[in-house]
Amino acid sequence: MKIVILDGYSVTQSDLDWQPLANVPGLEVTQYERTTPEQTTECCREAEAVLTNKVAFDRKTLAALPRLRYIGVLATGYNVVDTEAARERGITVTNIPAYSTDSVAQMVFAHLLNVTNHVSHYAEENRRGRWAESPDFCWVDTQLTELAGKTLLVRGMGNIGWRVATIATAFGMKVLAVTARKDLPEGVTAARWEEALAVADVVSLHCPLTETTRGLIGREALRRMKPRCILINTGRGPLVDEGAVAEALREGRLSAYCADVLDVEPAQKDNPLLSAPRCYLTPHIAWATTEARQRLISIATDNLKSFCEGNPVNVVNR
Repeated sequence: MKIVILDGYSVTQSDLDWQPLANVPGLEVTQYERTTPEQTTECCREAEAVLTNKVAFDRKTLAALPRLRYIGVLATGYNVVDTEAARERGITVTNIPAYSTDSVAQMVFAHLLNVTNHVSHYAEENRRGRWAESPDFCWVDTQLTELAGKTLLVRGMGNIGWRVATIATAFGMKVLAVTARKDLPEGVTAARWEEALAVADVVSLHCPLTETTRGLIGREALRRMKPRCILINTGRGPLVDEGAVAEALREGRLSAYCADVLDVEPAQKDNPLLSAPRCYLTPHIAWATTEARQRLISIATDNLKSFCEGNPVNVVNR
């Protein structure tokens, strides 16, 4: 079977490789570190299977690839593929569930602790001699905030939201969850979105991007939130109205915005968040720990092996 990896570098970077896939008998693997939309059809013309992270497959692209029978999405979210069009053409689409749960949850609290404790700020200021110049044994120039007793609102209780909620309870936070799930971790209370927004000290987004969640945090939601609320988004960029969030930050109606995702990635130079105060952006790296990427490669390999054996797993377009 001829298989093409379209944007392999995003997964392997400089420390891993696709050797587990190359060891599978019967596979002829071609790897591209990056593929532009204009190159996609040509790169996949002879492929029976494709692995893609962010390279998109719409209906038109799928129609131009009659040999294609399998698309392995190298992520949990699979919105880069028109799954309905793939199903119509008999193409199996799989994803990689739960490979980065702990890594993304860790990033949520890296952002949150950065805002509440300012460790990087103090480390840098100390290099400049600020502590050495202090007349006191400690030197403080920011507000330091304790998480215990604060209220965290989690929107979406999939694997990552669940993990974030349990970590928050360990910090002594009161956790509210907006979810259709009936079973919740100990110490987590189900809540209504509008009511929970009004009392939350921290809001963390973990819901999928759908037509109903697109722009979930806009001007109306921001008006409901506490002025000192911290908003965290490690889900999808379009869950928030970036212009409205930037405006709220500038006007002091939002304490901080922490995000690992943007509406358009990589970041565009005119994105209003890049110049907004108290906005902390990481470049879509929450998933990218070495451990999570190694799991991703392993699961992607197992997904393809299962498909070749006639028993596909993690299928998203049955």
